[in-house]
Amino acid sequence: MKTFKGRVVVPGTVASAEALVTKQGFNTLASFQKSLQFGDKTAKCGDQNNPDLYEKPMFNTALCLPQTIGSTTGGMVLYCAAAMGRTPSCLLFSKPIDSLAAAGAILADVWTDKPMPTIDNLGEEFLEAVKTGDKIRVEEDGVVVIL
Repeated sequence: MKTFKGRVVVPGTVASAEALVTKQGFNTLASFQKSLQFGDKTAKCGDQNNPDLYEKPMFNTALCLPQTIGSTTGGMVLYCAAAMGRTPSCLLFSKPIDSLAAAGAILADVWTDKPMPTIDNLGEEFLEAVKTGDKIRVEEDGVVVIL
């Protein structure tokens, strides 16, 4: 069991979620576009430029990433995915979150009943330690535990 402490962007707890890990930037629009347009409830990642995630379901996972990249629509995409009930259980950033992803996560928290705890500044060691398939627990104070 390994523990990491980050900064809480959106508070909340997750008892247990399976990690889905990418070591490269996460393009929010490219990743969620198919799910939002064509109704894929498992939110399979549509970003063919991200081999870590491509075609893997993101719904109800602990999405572990360094940062988001790409379109300025990223925040709205996260909000829309939450409104449609197609988000990961939580977003776990190794680096500081960008303003667009933060806005989307916060809007989803305020305007939907689908909380998505979001923690950033977990450090590069976090992305080195966590592997896709690991069980993750998120605590209200920003502690992330790889079980």
